Amino acid sequence: MTSDNAPEYGFEYEYDVVVVGSGAAGLAAAVTARLRGLTALVVEKTDKYGGSTALSGGAIWVPGNFHLDRAGLADTYDKARAYLDATVGDRVPAARKDAYLSHGPRMVREFHDRTEIRFMYTPGYADYFPEAQGGMAQGRSVEPCIVDFNRLGALRHGMRRAGLPTYGLTMTSYDFRFLNMVGRTWAGKKASLKVGARAVKALATGRRLLSLGEALIARMRLSLERLGGELWLSAPLTGLVTDAAGRVTGVRVERDGREVAVRARGGVVLASGGFSHDQALREKHLPAPTSTAWTHAAEGQTGDALRLAGELGAATDLLDKVWGAPSVCPPGEKPFFLVADRGIPGMVIVNEAGERYANEALPYHAFVDRMYAADRPEARTVPSWLILDARSKARYLFAGLFPGQPFPKAWRESGFLKEADTVEELARRIAAPGLPAAIRRFNGFAEAGTDEDFGRGESVYDRYYGDPTLPNPNLAPIVKAPFYAVPVHPGDIGTKGGLVTDGDGRVLREDSSPVEGLYASGNCSAAVMGETYPGPGATIGPAMAFGWAAVNAITAALGRQDSLPS
Repeated sequence: MTSDNAPEYGFEYEYDVVVVGSGAAGLAAAVTARLRGLTALVVEKTDKYGGSTALSGGAIWVPGNFHLDRAGLADTYDKARAYLDATVGDRVPAARKDAYLSHGPRMVREFHDRTEIRFMYTPGYADYFPEAQGGMAQGRSVEPCIVDFNRLGALRHGMRRAGLPTYGLTMTSYDFRFLNMVGRTWAGKKASLKVGARAVKALATGRRLLSLGEALIARMRLSLERLGGELWLSAPLTGLVTDAAGRVTGVRVERDGREVAVRARGGVVLASGGFSHDQALREKHLPAPTSTAWTHAAEGQTGDALRLAGELGAATDLLDKVWGAPSVCPPGEKPFFLVADRGIPGMVIVNEAGERYANEALPYHAFVDRMYAADRPEARTVPSWLILDARSKARYLFAGLFPGQPFPKAWRESGFLKEADTVEELARRIAAPGLPAAIRRFNGFAEAGTDEDFGRGESVYDRYYGDPTLPNPNLAPIVKAPFYAVPVHPGDIGTKGGLVTDGDGRVLREDSSPVEGLYASGNCSAAVMGETYPGPGATIGPAMAFGWAAVNAITAALGRQDSLPS
């Protein structure tokens, strides 16, 4: 869109809102702009849109949204506020927590009513700390509805794909919970038939079904297209343009091999992710050791927004934190995120000395925090060892492998996978002398059904991915040879520190004054969840809500109050 009267700076293009980044945060902002009647452009650094959201489970954690009301959960503002107080605490200003609880449900409702963005409640996927005040054992998470990829038409070719090991099957997170127990329960067998029938029907009708984060991004991109928003791929941000008063009035981006300037009449929304792929920034801010090889974030997230906004005096916070994701990192492969895998029975995670140091079924973010907290020179936990016996390998999904499916040959040949016929021999192979004693102690707890050391299986969340046929769904003795060990690293799905913002997504300076015309959402902003992770989707939910709120603030600043939702 070329400006009719380009300002003195030399802007070649002009929009009401310019959004940097095409994950859930950025697309939410752009979709909202079009709903408000504002022109909108999304600029994406890489050649694929979708960001880390496309690689994720796609769920959002938004207390009080109407899907929860429909499910009869009786969630309330006060209950959600109590839960955030119990988990996030005072690490984040109260006003920002309140803003999220206000913005989130309204965002979900409007997108449902006016766009292609659809969610459904995930029954029983508990809050990550359901026993805390205000926590809900039934869960508050909603996930994207399955969508036909073909609906995107030519836009399919620019979408980032997750490449999950689903072997051609389309499954929701709710399906996966039961598929994980396909060899153990009738519910698991029923789920396998359901997913199989879905695949057969899709094949017969020519549909290409997407779920999880891919479904969310497809629905958001389809919505933006139908609303008339624009998106540029391979257009990295190179600078922020300001006027004489210091207000951000546009951006500079590289496009087709040259730098162009784009005016943003209302404001610029930064939604470009964190710095997971910048090793220098990781070493500067994150606990050691740390590595870009352990991240699940989309490529291109190298802290561009932090650097450029920092030059304007923007404040930052939480830079030492990540959205933790315990991961196995086989040589030559992408990291695999251990979510359900740490809840199965017949498995432990130990330090290099062979000692357990945490409840293995902890929420993933909390487990990574524990890995670093327990790390000490005489018994390193980074990396740790995950120990699994043949019975559990045969019964449950593990690292993307179906029950009984052999470990990849490359894992053995590279030495990544250690295997032995006795626990004592496995201990020698991984140089962990304390392993036999740790396994004997754990087996005693498993036989009794109570983990006296770390309480594994006591939380409703622990049991979500456990085996319901056992007295304690998360405990079984490790007794059947062969015994396996694979290293576990403290991976991440993104860094969670970034630009400090207010309840409407305005970027703030150290003195709490706003950088006029500049907004931020998603992982380039300091997380409203502070140092914790309250529930499934507590990354994407705020990313979308504050992207929505930022554009509402821009709309009001432009004097377009008649376009704002009531």
